[in-house]
Amino acid sequence: MNPSFSLHSRRDFLGGISSGFAGIALSHLLSRDASASVPVPRPEFNGGIHHPAKVKRVIQLFMNGGVSPMDTWDYKPALTKLDGQKLGSKTKIEGATGMQGALMKSPFEFKQHGQCGKWVSSLFPEQAKLVDEMAFLQAMTGRSNVHGQNAYLMNNGFLLPGFPCMGAWISYALGSLSDNLPGFIVLPDARGLPYNGRGCFTAGFLPAVHQGTLIKADSPQPIADLFASDKFAYATRGADADGLALLNQMNRAHVAQHPGDSRLAARVAGYELAAKMQMSAPEAFDVMREPESARKAYGLDSTDKPTADFGKRCLLATRLVERGVRFVQVWSGPEGGTNNWDNHGNIPTQLPPMARSIDQPIAALLQDLRQRGLAEDTLVVWTSEFGRTPFSQGSLGRDHNCGTFVSWLWGAGIKPGITHGISDDIGYQAAQDITTGYDLHATILHLLGIDHEKLTVRTNGVDRRLTDVHGHVVKQILA
Repeated sequence: MNPSFSLHSRRDFLGGISSGFAGIALSHLLSRDASASVPVPRPEFNGGIHHPAKVKRVIQLFMNGGVSPMDTWDYKPALTKLDGQKLGSKTKIEGATGMQGALMKSPFEFKQHGQCGKWVSSLFPEQAKLVDEMAFLQAMTGRSNVHGQNAYLMNNGFLLPGFPCMGAWISYALGSLSDNLPGFIVLPDARGLPYNGRGCFTAGFLPAVHQGTLIKADSPQPIADLFASDKFAYATRGADADGLALLNQMNRAHVAQHPGDSRLAARVAGYELAAKMQMSAPEAFDVMREPESARKAYGLDSTDKPTADFGKRCLLATRLVERGVRFVQVWSGPEGGTNNWDNHGNIPTQLPPMARSIDQPIAALLQDLRQRGLAEDTLVVWTSEFGRTPFSQGSLGRDHNCGTFVSWLWGAGIKPGITHGISDDIGYQAAQDITTGYDLHATILHLLGIDHEKLTVRTNGVDRRLTDVHGHVVKQILA
């Protein structure tokens, strides 16, 4: 071994193998120094950095396309009385894709459920059974009727691309609860990525290791490059051993050149720990290890069942948080005009399949988290980028509307069976106790023991934060 070659070559060698899932692990270990300025979570704060935390992990369920509130969670009997009448405004709303039609009542029956008496559409029969455990933000509002912009707002805190998403901020601030899996994992719809592609789970200007690790749950290889392709016959366990032996030789040469420097020894230990991911990941992603009763509860008992894909990802989310993943994002619906919540054409025919695909799995998710003892420190958040208009588009569709929509939270630190906020009589605009995406983010961070105003990173001369210069904790929904 040529000693003058050791340090440079060692870095080149590590760079050469830092692809796929193994690269994520190596980047994570090497990026810890870059995150040294972030306060270390304090044990006396239950893992929080600014105040005691009530939440250790978060599952975000994001309905891509804009869920119609007056057809799901926001009962509007006034629309029944006004059905067929014109709203009276001749102004085409910003971001609308068609001309305003007449006011349109919901084609779905609403009933009150639980002790809290929450009105829920017949589209969500299983979630309706759990409303006494949820806290509803009934007057959410956005800033744009354009999918991409408000999806960025609801995930990254800004209308424009380039800013870190909430999952990245949480990973940056708190790190992972496990050294065997990433701190932030994204489970997209099997049919494709959402609006903005990977932009809604980017790390932006934060270290790249904090971006969402994309997992294709429906693929035979959910994690790219975790194992060598069959095309490369030379990529064997023996070859891996030879590579590790070479790396060990180079490391020893580096130690000989730098006696008394313990950093390399620490890094070597870290790399050995990172290698465990190759053992832990396959087990974590194998939902077939769950008992048949669990798979059936999530709707996985038939591959052609409408709940199969979303149900598998909900079950996977449960397994991941159970194994120490800090933030898991589960998407419903891809980008585009079909198979999502962007129901411009026909609410009666387009909305029910989407509702059916998520209702049973979400109910199973909440019940399963409680049965596994995870509800006491896990938060589940259900949201969308915006809502839809109370008037029709065409004859039976609904257009984009950021004026009001609904989100709900469940789990640790949440006051159950409560509704906060009111939209107007027809569900066009938020009217009382309005909640913004900034407020939602501030509240989630607060539950994790983070003051949203103190978690900042200076970039291009500006102290940036997830909530920009806005946001208030919604204390009314906190236990």
